[in-house]
Amino acid sequence: MPSTQARSPLALLAAPLVAATVVAGVWLAGGVVSDDFRASMALTAGWLAVSGTACVLVARRSRPLRVPVLAAFLLTALAVGTYLAATTLRDRVVHERVLTVVPADLQARGRFRSHEHATAGTASVVRAPDGRRVLTLTSFSTSPGPDLRVRLVQGDSFDGGTDGAVDLGGLKGNRGDQQYTLPSGVDPTAHTVVIWCRAFSAAFGSAMLNAVTRGAG
Repeated sequence: MPSTQARSPLALLAAPLVAATVVAGVWLAGGVVSDDFRASMALTAGWLAVSGTACVLVARRSRPLRVPVLAAFLLTALAVGTYLAATTLRDRVVHERVLTVVPADLQARGRFRSHEHATAGTASVVRAPDGRRVLTLTSFSTSPGPDLRVRLVQGDSFDGGTDGAVDLGGLKGNRGDQQYTLPSGVDPTAHTVVIWCRAFSAAFGSAMLNAVTRGAG
């Protein structure tokens, strides 16, 4: 009995420790070690295999830790797997009403090119009647993915994780027309729109914004 009581605090800490370790490993393997989407996915799968094996070994050596360690790993792995599957296997289609591109109000435009995944469509910067500027994505499509963000990066870089990148928010849908409000003080013609997978530090697609002369289509 004394031995069991001495080990009980460790057993209580085992579950949150395992869960935190698994999640931290997924974050490091998928979002930090590599900026290639396929490599990140492979590293994530490898980390889950390694951490799962380690949990099994711990469970075999310590009876009091068996249930909390195995249960924590299985639940965490299931949650991570469900999240990745839900965000990479299912399209999110939006049909948002975007500002109509009137030549006099069109400030910049660029067509998307593909990087990690096939991406198509047009990015346009339009000035609204109230003076604010919005970024519209029209005829847009890319692959579904986890934690996709719309970011503005200076120059023609498509590294959405670089310092100075402006985050416009989560991608509303991987297919369909949509728009995002631009912050004041940002010159859109000096930036590239990047569809950035924050979970795996990878660019799905990008569009370099080119200035449009007033009155031009």
